Amino acid sequence: MNFPQQISSFDQIVWPVRPVHLAIGMFDGVHRGHRTVTGAAQRAARASEGLSGVLTFWPHPSALLRPAEPTRLLQDGAAKSRMLLAMGIDFVVTYPFDQPFAAVKAEDFLPWLRSRVPHLAAVYVGDNFRFGCGRKGDLAALEASGRDYGVAVFHAPRLAHEGEVISSTRIRAMLVAGEMAGANRLLGEPYTAAGPVTAGKRLGRTIGFPTLNIPWTPSLAPRFGVYAVSVSGEKAPLGLPAVANFGLRPTVENSLVPRLEAHILGPCPFVEGDQISVAWHHFLRPELKFSGVAELRGTIESDRLAALRHFGL
Repeated sequence: MNFPQQISSFDQIVWPVRPVHLAIGMFDGVHRGHRTVTGAAQRAARASEGLSGVLTFWPHPSALLRPAEPTRLLQDGAAKSRMLLAMGIDFVVTYPFDQPFAAVKAEDFLPWLRSRVPHLAAVYVGDNFRFGCGRKGDLAALEASGRDYGVAVFHAPRLAHEGEVISSTRIRAMLVAGEMAGANRLLGEPYTAAGPVTAGKRLGRTIGFPTLNIPWTPSLAPRFGVYAVSVSGEKAPLGLPAVANFGLRPTVENSLVPRLEAHILGPCPFVEGDQISVAWHHFLRPELKFSGVAELRGTIESDRLAALRHFGL
């Protein structure tokens, strides 16, 4: 079987006779702390001529365990898998977090896993990893089970930045507050939205600021407002500087669903149907409601100049 693979069941893999080094966790955002875990699995796999893999889950356990207030996620499962595979992981299993899986007892977890991954050599987790029914399994229990079943257990200490632990929870709070620069430092790369360019109402074009409209409905919505961003795609793989608005467009529409629109700060090669990625770099201002199109046009010009200054253009 060719790798990399993005799958939802271990049964979809025809296992070569090679040791498997498996990182386990939600890895929401695949931030710098997560990468200490996945990176350790990758290094060990290379050293043993084995396979590096990630076992992650969808939906978030909170959707099953506390459905009235599930955790809002930084990215969907497909985006997370793409990031992990782009980092060099050989396979990503996005396993359904459903009632049968949630009922697996902590003492049965490693045998359950080993029966599905026949050449499992080691598992890699964060030092706050919990597992099994009722989250009763901790790191000590996993290490003891590993000794019983001949599976090595590696745990990575939690990374800190500016005196606080790097966590998906901390990043979520930063995005809601519009602290994009801080969130990006913890993520290790810019926060990104992706999707196809779709037709809009073309108001931006009529006032001199044509925009790319990207349908994007994240579980966790960043702060509504205007951002300095870069837009990349097949026609511009290195990214083009742009200014973007994310919000409800109260001046012209007052939509119930947030919309992401980006205006390229130079010639725009993208057209409707192109798949693009928007990397968010800097929060410029909150979303505002203006008295009319003339005031909106003047503010967009100020936003454009602010974005140019951010990029040193």
